[in-house]
Amino acid sequence: MRLYEKGVYLMNGREIAEEPGQGAGMSKEEAAKNTIAYGILKEHNTSNSMEKLQIKFDKLTSHDITFVGIIQTARASGLEKFPVPYVLTNCHNSLCAVGGTINEDDHMFGLTCAKKYGGVYVPPHQAVIHQYAREMLAGGGKMILGSDSHTRYGALGTMAMGEGGPELVKQLLEQTYDIPMPEVVGVYLKGEPVPGVGPQDVALAIIGEVFDNGYVKNKVMEFVGPGVSSLSADFRIGVDVMTTETTCLSSIWRTDEKIQEFYEIHGRSGEYKELNPGPVAYYDGMIEIDLSEIRPMIAMPFHPSNTYTIEEVNANLKDVLADVEKRAQVSLDGQVDFSLQDKIVDGKLYVEQGIIAGCAGGGYENICDAADILRGSSIGADRFTLSVYPASTPIYTELAKNGVLADLMRTGAVVKTAFCGPCFGAGDTPSNGALSIRHSTRNFPNREGSKIQNGQISSVALMDARSIAATAANKGFLTPATEYDGDYSRPKYFFDKTIYENRVFDSHGVADPATEIQFGPNIKDWPSMPALPQHLILKVVSEIHDPVTTTDELIPSGETSSYRSNPLGLAEFTLSRKDPAYVGRAKEVQKAEDAIRQGSDPIEALPELAHVLTAVQKEYPQVRESDMESLGVGSAIFAEKPGDGSAREQAASCQKVLGGWANIAREYATKRYRSNLINWGMLPLLIEGELPFKNGDYLFLPDVRRAVSEKADSIQAFCVGDGLKSFTVTMGDLTDDEREIILQGCLINYNRK
Repeated sequence: MRLYEKGVYLMNGREIAEEPGQGAGMSKEEAAKNTIAYGILKEHNTSNSMEKLQIKFDKLTSHDITFVGIIQTARASGLEKFPVPYVLTNCHNSLCAVGGTINEDDHMFGLTCAKKYGGVYVPPHQAVIHQYAREMLAGGGKMILGSDSHTRYGALGTMAMGEGGPELVKQLLEQTYDIPMPEVVGVYLKGEPVPGVGPQDVALAIIGEVFDNGYVKNKVMEFVGPGVSSLSADFRIGVDVMTTETTCLSSIWRTDEKIQEFYEIHGRSGEYKELNPGPVAYYDGMIEIDLSEIRPMIAMPFHPSNTYTIEEVNANLKDVLADVEKRAQVSLDGQVDFSLQDKIVDGKLYVEQGIIAGCAGGGYENICDAADILRGSSIGADRFTLSVYPASTPIYTELAKNGVLADLMRTGAVVKTAFCGPCFGAGDTPSNGALSIRHSTRNFPNREGSKIQNGQISSVALMDARSIAATAANKGFLTPATEYDGDYSRPKYFFDKTIYENRVFDSHGVADPATEIQFGPNIKDWPSMPALPQHLILKVVSEIHDPVTTTDELIPSGETSSYRSNPLGLAEFTLSRKDPAYVGRAKEVQKAEDAIRQGSDPIEALPELAHVLTAVQKEYPQVRESDMESLGVGSAIFAEKPGDGSAREQAASCQKVLGGWANIAREYATKRYRSNLINWGMLPLLIEGELPFKNGDYLFLPDVRRAVSEKADSIQAFCVGDGLKSFTVTMGDLTDDEREIILQGCLINYNRK
């Protein structure tokens, strides 16, 4: 794999040219317009500038831990009808296993909203969100926005993006998705994979090369080159969905007859569109991959970028495990003892669990290939278990009809319904200390369901379904699928559309305003949120120095997902796995803000504020007790690089409902997390150099409202002690609308103004 240091031209889709003179006399600015990505973005841009895009999407999609909050936000802003097709799937809280009726209450909320506002409702166990989108929503040249970070349908010619809920709210209110024109990085594929190498292997190889260096961060990955044609549609889909883990903005692939066949199989041949870059296309970077050189990969705990070849792990087992344990201490903060040394059995790595599931692993081809490797063997009667989750009921049905399910079950594998639980800790949690290998999307700490705060720790390594099957056939001892020398049967897939026709509610865009929304007792409105005051006093209530902080660490996944329809209830879990004292500290500071808004004395609510106000008033006498309405008091967190992972808006909104006014960071891991902060009225502050404050310190930001309003390049801030110690923060580029959202206090207020 080669990462080009600078931009390149691609000639006729096949030849990479590094020198400007090789661009057939075309400037890079003109040649950049010949990428597939540029053409799709141009068709969906509603602004007069291709530098500052204002995108309207063709379709929207959400699942059952995001759509309640999204619709509640849109309702608070005056929603009357879904203006574009909006699909509500139910694949995350499908089990209804936690909290009594609250999960099914959310589902009924979704069904009644689909009727009232003119949407589509996919019941639990029918399909995971992204498989339904591939089968029923994707279209060549289209754009889809989803509230799940793995919203990626580029292999089918659809540019899709995963964002936090407020961005979907904007689309529901017929507003736009505003971004600068992203850079486009080509991914040039050549050759073809050797037998036993699957899509997860290619994906992990890419992630391992580009995550740490940010090569594709917030850019579009465009897959081109002759190697694309060597891959089946399912294979491309399996690579594409994992591009989220590179931190890219979106992805798109050139399309051909294999993608045309995919649409034909699903009865939607009219949605196919041939997509190719122009004869001369310029890319801001290029990743060149010889598919024949990729070998079975494994991403060891606790990140998809912690990659090795399986052969490398088996050849250097003790050294690799020691390195993994050392890295793990950064993520775990020494809260629990973590060791993988007990996984070495007779010189080999033994794992206790295998799972093939979800939007990444649950595809038809993955499961059929896994069954071929396992056929005639057994997973054994010891600790090792294997679970398989087909990604949709149509896939499940075809596997049942052609005998693949029976073959799997004879080996001791358990086959379950379409469900995303193994990807976020709501199903198949291993035993304490166990190691699970999964063809799923992420392997962050606790992503498999264990709870560090309760002294539990298990872990996940990501692998391809084929090598998971080879390991299962070897009774749990790590084995690459390249050691399997049998044939792959590749049975033809037949899609049965009647499964969805019989079960999925589709309004066909017709709203029924007379429908009453069904609420459950856990479904709550968003609390009121004040506008940004003229001056801010912030208490730093958490300080995180991990190289990257995931959204799972900001707000846990797993069983907490059941409370995402209750903003205040969910907020109780904020940072619970990373900084359990955070919630209490934030609430103490929030008492002062509440007092100000109620016309009471904030010092009575928060006595330590007296010293802070005294220090502030020495330098800024205009901050007087008689004009407290011009002052805001709230909390802030510092993290080196927060926001990697999920698109969940609650990572930001939970801080806001607890009185948070700002994040301070060296950089933000993803565009979507920064957008969530902005849409919830929080300042996305950036800082350089030595940190001038520590956890527990108070900060003062004078005239911050004016700075935001007047588009100041930087904001003066002070650390408050006996006096004021000055430092500078910035906010990066903000659109006019984003500034106004921050000024109004959140997107809801902005739309009510």
